[in-house]
Amino acid sequence: MFEIESKDPDEITILTKTRTIKFNVAREEIDASLEVGKIIGPGEFEIGEAAIRGIAVKTGGEQKTIYDVAIGNVRVGIIGGIEEAISLDELGVADILCTSSVRAVREIEPKLVVAMGNVDGMVTELKLSARTEKKLKVKSKDALPAALEVVTLV
Repeated sequence: MFEIESKDPDEITILTKTRTIKFNVAREEIDASLEVGKIIGPGEFEIGEAAIRGIAVKTGGEQKTIYDVAIGNVRVGIIGGIEEAISLDELGVADILCTSSVRAVREIEPKLVVAMGNVDGMVTELKLSARTEKKLKVKSKDALPAALEVVTLV
């Protein structure tokens, strides 16, 4: 079991039993209060119960980092507003997708979307409604919704 929270449109925090891991998509960094400091850019890391893959992708001529996080049998994709199809192929399957991109939601087809950024535009275009939570508690892959849901974290 783990929790996801977000108090900033550019940041997702994952809380596991032993660690708090903050992903900032704007600064492309991971902060898990490690002795080595913050992790910046792509690479593969294990932090507590989380196996993290920072993936370098090109978007509009720039290189950005997106994240694939596996905790138990649940995969969380953290991509922010990245929409390029080539970039999304690198991510693969995601049960939960943290994004503001409608195109990414349609392409990846997660079970749950954690909205980052323009929530109103996203839910209107997807023809869904968003529920608001303080924290999203994830018990297991089987406990995720059968149909796509959008969650806004406050």
